[in-house]
Amino acid sequence: MAAKNWGTDKEIDYFREYLRIPSVHPNPDYEPCVEFLKRQAENLDLPVEVYYPLDKQNPVVVLSWEGTEKEWPSILLNSHMDVVPVFPEKWTHPPFGAEVDEEGRIFARGSQDMKCVGMQYLAAIRALKAKGLRFKRTIHISFVPDEEVGGRKGMMPFVSSEEFKSLNIGFSLDEGISSPTAEFPVFYAERTLKGVIFKISGSAGHGLLLMPNTAGEKLSYITSKMMEFRASQLKRLKDNPELQIGDVTTINLTIVDGGVQSNVVPPLLTAVFDVRLSLDLKVSDFNSFLVNLCEEAGGDIEFEFTSKRRNDHTAPTVTDESNPFWMAFKRATDELSLKNKLQVFPGGTDSRYIREVGIPALGFSPINNTPVLLHDHDEFLRVETYLRGIEIYKKIIENLASVES
Repeated sequence: MAAKNWGTDKEIDYFREYLRIPSVHPNPDYEPCVEFLKRQAENLDLPVEVYYPLDKQNPVVVLSWEGTEKEWPSILLNSHMDVVPVFPEKWTHPPFGAEVDEEGRIFARGSQDMKCVGMQYLAAIRALKAKGLRFKRTIHISFVPDEEVGGRKGMMPFVSSEEFKSLNIGFSLDEGISSPTAEFPVFYAERTLKGVIFKISGSAGHGLLLMPNTAGEKLSYITSKMMEFRASQLKRLKDNPELQIGDVTTINLTIVDGGVQSNVVPPLLTAVFDVRLSLDLKVSDFNSFLVNLCEEAGGDIEFEFTSKRRNDHTAPTVTDESNPFWMAFKRATDELSLKNKLQVFPGGTDSRYIREVGIPALGFSPINNTPVLLHDHDEFLRVETYLRGIEIYKKIIENLASVES
């Protein structure tokens, strides 16, 4: 779509206005987003509430479209307001300019991740309301903070709040990932983040000696075994082209710390591994592997997990006939002739907190035939893809909000 053809589209104007708000880490200011969303609520003639489940710096904005069956569990359409940092010198367009080139590509941080989704929800609802429609289930559209750094100031405290419980959520829809092919990934689960911090103690002394049981020797053993585990997962991916990254366990050494001087053998070294466990690996089994590893390495080693929230995997969202919301979602995409592929999300989204409190959730972004540029330089979304996504959400929302109780 050439630039001249989108200039009068109000939904593109709203999207670009939202993209120009630099709600960017490490110090996002959400107030401009809140004010923008309040104006959207006024335009849509929908009530809006702003909650502060943690503190005044981290608001949660919720617009609500009341259904005819007020007691039925509602639908949550969730998105996050924050975006990751940018390196402007690496961009060919200003990262918060929302400029559109002659090919109809909108360049901005958040264009894929995920200000697009939040605004597409509102655009779809604007279109459905304009047709005079109203559904049985209430629809809540939430805009939360802090997702890009773990959601600990946003969705995590929100799901435990009385305000969230009062929304009576029965099903949640959240972000997915863009697809470079014609397929649309649909995410029904997430791996469990179990990053590991090893605190490795050993013999200390002068660097000219060959002392036994040094922290360096133990670190070498631990690193070797963890990398062997990593290699086994790479082999799984290579041997089975049907597997996606979310289907295997990922292990990466991210931090090594310790030592005071080049000729002094240190008494303590610390190593940190980013670990995300596949659903087919029990957390208890991984814990046993680490206990044995520390003993094999020579002992006097402590380890702890970087995340303390879950002792086991959070149950995936059921994707069969027993879940009427899944069936409603699938009917919508089938009627639109979309090719879906169920996947385990490779990273972490706010859906994990939703699932942890027992609410089914799917991750889906209506972006295909588009390079995956979330967190990358020159992040963009095509105008035609954005507008097509609105049409997709119209059908999905209509189906979800019409599920019989």
